[in-house]
Amino acid sequence: MNDRLHHAFLKQASAADLLQHYQTGATFFASPRRSLLAHGVKAVLPPCEASQLAAKAAAWLQEARQEGRPPAVLMGALPFRLDGSSASPYLYMPQQLASGAGVDNAVTALSQAEKSCGAQLSMTPLMQPTPEAYRGNVRSALAAIRDSRFEKTVLSRSLTLDAKIAVPALLQRLAARNLRGYTFAIDLADAAAARAGAHRTLIGASPELLLARYGRELVSHPLAGSIPRSADAAEDRRRADGLLQSVKDLHEHALVVDAVAAAMRPYCKNLKVPAAPSLLATPTMWHLGTELRGELADLATTSLEVALALHPTPAVCGHPAAPAAKFIADAEGFDRRYFAGLVGWCDSRGDGEWAVTLRCAEVGADSATLYAGAGIVAGSEPQLELLETSAKLRTMLAAMNLELMLEDEPAKATS
Repeated sequence: MNDRLHHAFLKQASAADLLQHYQTGATFFASPRRSLLAHGVKAVLPPCEASQLAAKAAAWLQEARQEGRPPAVLMGALPFRLDGSSASPYLYMPQQLASGAGVDNAVTALSQAEKSCGAQLSMTPLMQPTPEAYRGNVRSALAAIRDSRFEKTVLSRSLTLDAKIAVPALLQRLAARNLRGYTFAIDLADAAAARAGAHRTLIGASPELLLARYGRELVSHPLAGSIPRSADAAEDRRRADGLLQSVKDLHEHALVVDAVAAAMRPYCKNLKVPAAPSLLATPTMWHLGTELRGELADLATTSLEVALALHPTPAVCGHPAAPAAKFIADAEGFDRRYFAGLVGWCDSRGDGEWAVTLRCAEVGADSATLYAGAGIVAGSEPQLELLETSAKLRTMLAAMNLELMLEDEPAKATS
């Protein structure tokens, strides 16, 4: 990106403008409020203990600000597990950064004019765990819930495809289907791999805001309680109405909202928590969502600090967090890496947006790994939870123009 284009973007760019200039190896993040496109890596936050991440990042940003540069911005992704047993936190300052308006309908028009993302399978996809093993994991989780080990856990699946995928086209398609959410592409390649052209991109279209800070305003919009959508309008409406009245799903949602509110309160002068959830629709799912809004007590508190205080919420881990996370580690059978972590940005004023890393994939030169999960509480049914993960995987598969059979025939499945 040349300097002239960079400065023009800073003044008047749209999300569609930035998407058109995205290339594999760059970083893109867009919300309904703002879009960012970054090229190059000026510096990467050095490794540190998870408990020091927010403070180290804040000091790093303030140091850059004191050097007289424009407001510095940190971007990147943090993994589900911050204990060093998984992928490493990746937060960096870009060499060039263009900022634009939030996602709007122009992105849809751009996507419609875009060619296919070019996904072509070269061998049978690998699912971890298998459908039967996943149903077994759900049954084990339900037994643990009956034994009062925890109230909720979240069990996920990964799907690995051997395929060549055009990341820029895929990103445009995801953004067009996610106008009210958070669309991202984070280049994960280290310097040596990038020089060799071996980029690996964390890409996705998350419906869930973990935490945003705009001045003194704090916002979180957790989702919990879901059901796949139907192509039949009457059935789709019935499912949405049923979700709003589901005792199981309302209980699952309340666990999440209560935990998020408890984590936000120490940072707020006041916090508004709606009494009941509302419906949020994506192309494949209905979700229960609650938007919490607070007034930040101390402007020295950054968006990343509050986001880390919330992570992981019961929406992606469970409740209580420690036994739920241990069950996930013991039962799931694969490394989530950045899935169910957080992705976004924070500037030197402390403002920023951090989405939960959902409806996502890690895409390399010849392969991609997709992820999806479902919350397990008392009353969950193994086959329905399996089908929920399949519906969530279809967000990415549809954007890749891939149709796959993801599970055994439902009629043959046992509960």
